[in-house]
Amino acid sequence: MSGFSTARLKMVDGQVRTNDVTDRRVLDAMLTVPREAFVPADRQALAYLDLDLDVSEGAAKRFLIKPQLTGKLLQAAEIGEGDNVLVVGCATGYLAALTAKLAGQVTATECDSALAAKAKAALNLANVTCKAAACADGDPCAAPYDVIILNGATEVTPEALLGQLKEGGRLVGVSAESRPPRAIIVTHTHGEFGHRALFDAAAPVLPGLERAAAFVF
Repeated sequence: MSGFSTARLKMVDGQVRTNDVTDRRVLDAMLTVPREAFVPADRQALAYLDLDLDVSEGAAKRFLIKPQLTGKLLQAAEIGEGDNVLVVGCATGYLAALTAKLAGQVTATECDSALAAKAKAALNLANVTCKAAACADGDPCAAPYDVIILNGATEVTPEALLGQLKEGGRLVGVSAESRPPRAIIVTHTHGEFGHRALFDAAAPVLPGLERAAAFVF
């Protein structure tokens, strides 16, 4: 077993399972997708640590969120094999690659066009489409979605994303609209949106989903 394979197993056993992720499909996906393949070469040694991993190559900071949070969000999303899923702010594509193991079709968006190109090359999967797009915009072309997953946090209500949810669909991510930040699930039922907090969680805020700066005299 290679060093990365051993580290991947330790990540799943030590970080993911121990945080109440029991969904076999999610665990299998995290055991098989090589996280190091989505990390710049000079940071691959950090690929399996319990941290939000900076994969930026431009001015804007972009991250792969912590493995344990990734696993918990995927489990909460309850992705079905035929589901149409949108991954928002995919960075280099790791969360999209995991989602592709669970879903029928995946659309992944990334606001940094250089990272979007890297994600597209790294993913190269038949059921994934990767596009450069603002996080707040989603991708109306492939909507409506059964599931939308945020690869990070939002400080505002993502109205455009919610508008792309199918009836019966759900959005999962981290809400930092109030303190403490929490993982949430938003469900679309009978034209209404129901918000439910899942657990306390923190993640970097996605570009374009920041709270507007308060005006100060």
